[in-house]
Amino acid sequence: MSASERRLAPRRKPRQVRAELTRERILTAAAHVFAEYGYAAGTTNRIAEHARMSIGSLYQYFPNKDSILAELLVRHIDRGAWAGAQALDLSPGTLEETVRALVRDAIDHHRDDPQLLRIMIEEAPVSGELLEAMERHGRERVAQVRDVLVRHPDVRVRDLDMAAELIVGTVELNTHKFMATSRPGQVERLEAELVAMVTRYLSGDR
Repeated sequence: MSASERRLAPRRKPRQVRAELTRERILTAAAHVFAEYGYAAGTTNRIAEHARMSIGSLYQYFPNKDSILAELLVRHIDRGAWAGAQALDLSPGTLEETVRALVRDAIDHHRDDPQLLRIMIEEAPVSGELLEAMERHGRERVAQVRDVLVRHPDVRVRDLDMAAELIVGTVELNTHKFMATSRPGQVERLEAELVAMVTRYLSGDR
């Protein structure tokens, strides 16, 4: 492990329920502090105060605020499977609604706090754990999308592997960008245009 990776690594990996709850309290407090004060002013003292613990107790779990932000970003990226993918109606004529379900899943995951999302994108340091989470999440999401494309009768693209990669990249990248700088009405426009673009591509309607 390099010096920079050691700097970002949490100091204590919870082995007991109480320790895990304490770690979660720190991360929850940090999310609130970063969103309210910004990253520069979101000090570990403020995080400890918000979490109602001593700064010494916080340092038992994280060596600095960079490591806390890195952990928040890892969790944000490594969010798990596409919710509801297995329950989709894949009968003929449902391609647009299938694409809409994919886009909404991505949007819903980024709705909570645009300010915190922007800080994570702009300020979070890159770590080995973060890169692994990005690769893992991307691999899982691409596999899920490809599985849906294979089973949907309205899909007309030939290279399903590349199509799944392109769709996941397009939806994720643009959702991150627009949700971090959202303005009134923009989310609805983002959803509408992403759905229209991806549906046309998959149906061969050019």
